Amino acid sequence: MTEPRLTHLRGDGSAHMVDVTDKAVTRRTASAQAVLVTRIDVVDAIADGSLPKGEAIGTARIAGIMAAKQTSTLIPLCHPLPLTKLDVDITPEGDRVRIVATVTTKGVTGVEMEALTAATVSALTLYDMIKAVDNRAVVTDVMVLAKAGGKSGDWSRE
Repeated sequence: MTEPRLTHLRGDGSAHMVDVTDKAVTRRTASAQAVLVTRIDVVDAIADGSLPKGEAIGTARIAGIMAAKQTSTLIPLCHPLPLTKLDVDITPEGDRVRIVATVTTKGVTGVEMEALTAATVSALTLYDMIKAVDNRAVVTDVMVLAKAGGKSGDWSRE
């Protein structure tokens, strides 16, 4: 079995932006998550909006949405994409907050990086808002959960 070729590398090993000119325009969706692990009392404060910095869930949701729209300026070889839908769901669960970002476009390349960026920046925003009360919190479990559309088809971690 041959090793898969990395599409972002030229034959000489240098990086380049992949040519997507001839790819079909299809509906593409991806979901990704990030998890903020902290103390239960901090999660309670996040949930009820009583943090010293204010209402964290709405702030983190907006940060994730803004970040997803900037992915191609943050990740060097990403194509800029017109995002047609973007949901950031933030769910407090015991000693953690789970962030799931789902991004959709109608385009020629997938939106996994946009979903990962949204989830991660949302988690980082939550961390920023709680660091005064728990600077030992951890952002973890950043991963793509599912994708749909495109040449490689649908995929789900579950």
